[in-house]
Amino acid sequence: MDILKIATDWAKAEVFSTRFFIIFAILFLIASVGFWQLGKTEIAKAYIIPTLVAGVLLLTIGLGLFYTNKSRIKQFEEAYNNNAVTFVEAELERAESTLKEYKNVVFTTIPIIIATCALLIIFLKTPIWRASMITTIAMLVVILLIDGTAHGRIDAYNKQLIAVKNQLKN
Repeated sequence: MDILKIATDWAKAEVFSTRFFIIFAILFLIASVGFWQLGKTEIAKAYIIPTLVAGVLLLTIGLGLFYTNKSRIKQFEEAYNNNAVTFVEAELERAESTLKEYKNVVFTTIPIIIATCALLIIFLKTPIWRASMITTIAMLVVILLIDGTAHGRIDAYNKQLIAVKNQLKN
C-alpha cells in the first residue's frame, strides 16, 4: 500500500472539493449584485448585504482550504521521504483530529445554528433579519454539503492510515 500516493490523492480530492466553496461563493456574490441591481421590494433589498457577506465568507473558506491543501501535496513527499513512520503517525493524528472537528462543528453545531435560524425566521419580522437568517441557512447548507463529502474522504483516508500503521508495526 503506497501511503504517499494515498495521501496525495486525498489532498488532490480536497483541492477539487474546495473549488465548490469558491463556486458557491461566486453564486452568492452574483445574487448580491442581482438583488442590488434588480431588487425592487424591501425584502429583495434586504438580501444585498447578507448574500454579500455569505459570498465573502465562502470565498475566504474556499481559497484558504485550496491553498492549504495545494501546499500540503508538496509537503507530503518531503515528509514521507524524511521518515515514513513519522509521516504516517502525523497524518493519522491530523486525520483523527479533523474527524473530531467534523463531528463537533459540522454535524452538531451547524445543524443547531440552522435550526435556530429557522426558528428566528418565525419571530423576526423585519426584512433584514429574515434575509440574514435565510442566507445563513443557505450558506450553512452549502458548507454541510461540501463538508459531508469531505468527511467521507477523510474517514476513508484515516482507515487507510491505520492499515498502513499496522503494516509498519509488523
